[in-house]
Amino acid sequence: MKDLFEKIYKDKGPLGKWASQAEGYFVFPKLEGQISNRMKFQGKDVITWSINDYLGLANHPEIRKVDGEAGVAYGSAYPMGARMMSGHTDLHETLQNELAEFVGKEAAYLLNFGYQGMVSTIDALVSKDDIIVYDVDAHACIIDGVRLHMGKRFTYKHNDIVSLEKNLERATKMAEQTGGGILVISEGVFGMRGEQGKLKEIAALKQKYNFRFLVDDAHGFGTQGATGAGTGEEQGVQGDIDVYFATFAKSMAGTGAFIAADKEIIDYLKYNLRSQMFAKSLQMQLVVGARKRLEMLKTMPELKNKLWENTNALQSGLKERGFDIGTTQSCVTPVYLKGSIPEAMALVKDLRENFGVFCSIVVYPVIPKGLILLRLIPTATHTLEDIQITLDAFDAIRARLENGTYQRLSAAVMAAMEE
Repeated sequence: MKDLFEKIYKDKGPLGKWASQAEGYFVFPKLEGQISNRMKFQGKDVITWSINDYLGLANHPEIRKVDGEAGVAYGSAYPMGARMMSGHTDLHETLQNELAEFVGKEAAYLLNFGYQGMVSTIDALVSKDDIIVYDVDAHACIIDGVRLHMGKRFTYKHNDIVSLEKNLERATKMAEQTGGGILVISEGVFGMRGEQGKLKEIAALKQKYNFRFLVDDAHGFGTQGATGAGTGEEQGVQGDIDVYFATFAKSMAGTGAFIAADKEIIDYLKYNLRSQMFAKSLQMQLVVGARKRLEMLKTMPELKNKLWENTNALQSGLKERGFDIGTTQSCVTPVYLKGSIPEAMALVKDLRENFGVFCSIVVYPVIPKGLILLRLIPTATHTLEDIQITLDAFDAIRARLENGTYQRLSAAVMAAMEE
């Protein structure tokens, strides 16, 4: 019999094996100062492209005022207990009603955290006789929710409607045998590549197949659609989404999330979402703050307009300079380069130390070996100067990557790993 921890001692995992070289800089970095387009990293000023504060609400004076007043009025504990027991309030209900109205659904229910809430929503919606069909590039919270499912599940190729239909045919035959139903899951905006999910095409398949549709619109809520109500609004199919999910952690610059659907579905979920039934209620300070954020999202379209002005300037500038930004259809801006993990480390260090540009780095195993993904998240607080500095910096690091500078620098990283 082995010690349970033996495998941990021997194998730290594909990311963990780099911890001694990466932690504190490439992973678990510490950005300091007020959340903004400019912050400090290890004492140096940097342009920040790694924070999902799309509408610039995190440090908005009106938001800071309301958050502070709510903290004084309620503290950080109230209400105590789970919603079902002692943590329910009129303001929780008010926020739910406001969210439901905004996204065009009959009812909504608050979730303490987006990740936890999505996992629990999937768990509550399906039983062992049901079949789940989901996009292979779905976010980790969806994957973890699906892992809890005791029945069958199929993945379809990313945004591939032909693949989806083939899997719906398989799921339909299986559901006829089990007596269960089918749940299809997509994201509104895929947070790594920036592509919109093909919600309109998926919804159209309801004419041919009997399934329910769950959409995780974490990156679409507040950024997509005429009013900011999300990717369903953008594609004109909000009414065809059976369960709509969004988080407060991006456009709303807060903590928490919500699901919205027909009232009968929400009534069922609020009595069956284990992550909410057995967890403390979302604290009042966050509820009050979320109401103010939603109000500003609805009444200040200039925030979203500025976000898209910056997004278009950044993405068009990158494309004009020959950078590969994939097929993004959102504010999420991926830049694909070719190189090893050590080269990626050298490149990102150069960006941060010598050009004052801080963006997220994504490497294998999240993306295929040999690729480097630099992900930029424009916000309403960025300026055209920020964009110009960043474009010039990207020109410089690409040249150094291609002439072998980072390969030579990365040799030191590899040597250190072998010691």
